[in-house]
Amino acid sequence: MLTLLRVALIPVIAALYLGGASGYLTAGVFLLAGVTDWADGYLARQRNEESPFGAFLDPVADKLMVSAVLVLMAADPQMRQEVFSPALFTIIVAIIIGREITISALREWMAELGRRGVVAVGGIGKVKTTLQFVAITVLLFAQAGLQKWMVVFGEVLLYAAGALTLWSMIVYLRGAWPSLSAR
Repeated sequence: MLTLLRVALIPVIAALYLGGASGYLTAGVFLLAGVTDWADGYLARQRNEESPFGAFLDPVADKLMVSAVLVLMAADPQMRQEVFSPALFTIIVAIIIGREITISALREWMAELGRRGVVAVGGIGKVKTTLQFVAITVLLFAQAGLQKWMVVFGEVLLYAAGALTLWSMIVYLRGAWPSLSAR
């Protein structure tokens, strides 16, 4: 239910962002969605209520939420004026979204080969997702008119998330390389 709530909040976040709602409200709803991600995993493990549907939808919800908000930010002329480097910001957004698509396809393909465990979510992936959520939340709060240092801080966090994104992709691709390079 929490994962479904997170998916349902994506259009709400987009409507708030595009509708000119307070950055505080948009950031608050995004933060709520991020907290549901943590709570969902915690409760599933505590209650031993993991399901195939939840295992499928949870990472998809995260990717959809992060990708949707990053696209909104990268396309926002006001955000492009606020960030230190609009070009680098857009490149990092493209890297994050490209990695998510690549690894999703890799996981699907590895599952078909019966080697799903090679690309199972690991610690670095969880740190990457957390850093993405924190960076985006800070950037959304910064749009509420907070000081420039907060925009810079959020941007630096996003660049760090981008670096972890690349690193985790390399880790997954290295693990899958024997299957990828097989004839």
